[in-house]
Amino acid sequence: MMNVKPMLGSHDFVMITLDTLRFDVAHQEYTAGRLPNLSRVLPEHGWEKRHSPASFTYAAHHAFFAGFLPTPVSPGPHPRLFALAFPGSETTGEQTLVFDAPDIISGFRQQGYYTVCVGGVGFFNKRTPLGRVLPDLFDESHWSEAMGVTAQDSTAYQVRLIRQSYARWKEGSKGRVFLFLNISALHQPNCYYVPGQSKDNLDSHAAALRYVDMQLGSLFEFLSTQGNSFCVLCSDHGTAYGDDDYHGHRLGHSSVWDVPYAQFELTTQS
Repeated sequence: MMNVKPMLGSHDFVMITLDTLRFDVAHQEYTAGRLPNLSRVLPEHGWEKRHSPASFTYAAHHAFFAGFLPTPVSPGPHPRLFALAFPGSETTGEQTLVFDAPDIISGFRQQGYYTVCVGGVGFFNKRTPLGRVLPDLFDESHWSEAMGVTAQDSTAYQVRLIRQSYARWKEGSKGRVFLFLNISALHQPNCYYVPGQSKDNLDSHAAALRYVDMQLGSLFEFLSTQGNSFCVLCSDHGTAYGDDDYHGHRLGHSSVWDVPYAQFELTTQS
């Protein structure tokens, strides 16, 4: 486990969830060399296979924001990067960054960070009381239809908003930002990433990931010009496309529980 405690105050923290991305598809596209921008930041071995703490977006993100990121697949216990003060926790180690707060967003805020949510799927759309629960945890949140699951160019729009707003966010926080980005492009519908296709499948899921990779290259390059950042990049859950006759998610199947995970540092020299 990387020790992020010394980074507090000197680094921005960036959490990106690739909503609904399956591990097998992420690994397939990486090993085939079809993710050139992600390959520049992922470790040499590529994606780490982990287990999601939940099988759908709402539950998984509540767990993430409580410090329960996807769990390594090998037997544990595994010390966590982030945790909230909680008596008896068996996964809070000496190197765990612990906040005395109800969620890690509040914890970063207590440390002087300006917290920002750039939403994607419906649980971040702020259109209903339910759709406000997660984004309302942040100092500032953004969502529009251009970022949602039906917008074919959603990731490009999200990245453009971040690039246009980042300087203002840093000015309001003594230069420290906690940025959360939920990428919606992999979520159904994704068939339009394969020309002429009208039904979602594993091929369109993979094509959506290649689209996301094209957009994330400019985001990582931009963040590297803004100072040092520590990034967590993962999926919240996968989704089934007929695996053992299962479809979708919010169910107990390896296509849903197995997710890709990576963590890395971006510096002004990278």
